[in-house]
Amino acid sequence: MADDDKEARIVQARMKLRERFLHKTKPADKPMGSGKPNRHGMPKLPPGQTITQGWPVLDLGRQPHVKISEWELIVDGAVEEPRRFSWKEFTEELPQVKDVSDFHCVTTWSKMDVAWEGVQLSTVLALARPKPEATHVMTYAYDGYTTNLMLEEALKDDVLLVHTAEGKPLPAEHGGPVRIITPQLYAWKGAKWIHRIELLTHDRLGYWELRGYSNSAEPWRDDRYS
Repeated sequence: MADDDKEARIVQARMKLRERFLHKTKPADKPMGSGKPNRHGMPKLPPGQTITQGWPVLDLGRQPHVKISEWELIVDGAVEEPRRFSWKEFTEELPQVKDVSDFHCVTTWSKMDVAWEGVQLSTVLALARPKPEATHVMTYAYDGYTTNLMLEEALKDDVLLVHTAEGKPLPAEHGGPVRIITPQLYAWKGAKWIHRIELLTHDRLGYWELRGYSNSAEPWRDDRYS
């Protein structure tokens, strides 16, 4: 009950923030923001964002503590070969990558140039062999959180399943053992404490999308809310 009350307060606060920004959202003919272009040709800092040196903790009021020995990643749905990855398989048998990217939170802060290590989301999706009719993915976290992605977004090279940040194991409060990062979208599109990835043949809204957040979540369009 206490967790439910805390989640309700969090949702209420986020909905108030949504109302504050909703009238500012407008389509853009060209990317908005400031600073030199990043590697994707977008201004370094999206509109409405402030750079932070810290890393604020945002969640639904509950933080699951998943033991490495019990963690697994499931990939299923519209796939030819459903897969399950143990921690050993994920960290020792899949190709590991390092990347540096920015992290943009819808609540108006950005953490720049974060060094990540993990596995490209496209790798685990490819191993499961999505069916031709697959168009989207739904990601499920150990805390019950969900969020959706278009398949073309999920397959971008810098969308990672990360287990390491700034050279250290990803802290539990930031989604460890493993979370998804989506550098070209707002960070809520990258589920913390990732547990399952379901391939879909049609779009389906996730937790915040059902509560009025943008389905596309493009920072350089100030695309926060629907």
